[in-house]
Amino acid sequence: MQPYPSKLLEQAVNELSRLPGIGRKTALRMALHLLRRDLQEVEALGQAVIKMRQEVIYCKTCKNISDQEFCPICTNSKRDQQIVCVVEDIRDVMAVENTNQFNGVYHVLGGIISPMEGVGPQDLAIDALLERIAKDPITEVILALPTTIEGDTTNFYLARKLSPHNLKLTIIARGISIGDELEYADEVTLGRSIVNRTLYETGLIKK
Repeated sequence: MQPYPSKLLEQAVNELSRLPGIGRKTALRMALHLLRRDLQEVEALGQAVIKMRQEVIYCKTCKNISDQEFCPICTNSKRDQQIVCVVEDIRDVMAVENTNQFNGVYHVLGGIISPMEGVGPQDLAIDALLERIAKDPITEVILALPTTIEGDTTNFYLARKLSPHNLKLTIIARGISIGDELEYADEVTLGRSIVNRTLYETGLIKK
């Protein structure tokens, strides 16, 4: 690779290329684009990113990102607080919300069980979910996790943990293709999967 004409440009490219999905060529295009913008625009971008990192927190109830202790969904009195949709991460909350087919609340695990990547139940917000169910009048838990081996493993683990509680345990309908991530599903398909959710196969747990 040809040397950069500026050490400052090279430093900017190095930092931008750390972002997921951003290679060095893309990072260079981004850096050069920023060089052509007004200084005020670039400063606004930088301040927005810094402010986000410093001030965005996780909701104490559902672990969704929030500007306050409790997120707007958890504090919305018009939402059905008795139905909890369990998702892998924040992007899935946004995906389900975009369907306009769900009026309950969420619980964000922060990942899924994946032994290959060294992610176990202790690394996820599963204990927080169990504590929430123990103290709140929750009647239904919807498992809306990816239709992958890791997603199904997490579903099974959660089903076993939730089996002592007197609640309805459902799973989104398999309108989502096997191996798909929720965030990439179209809104109509995902919406129908939420509406047409089915009871989780509890027979597997009792064996």
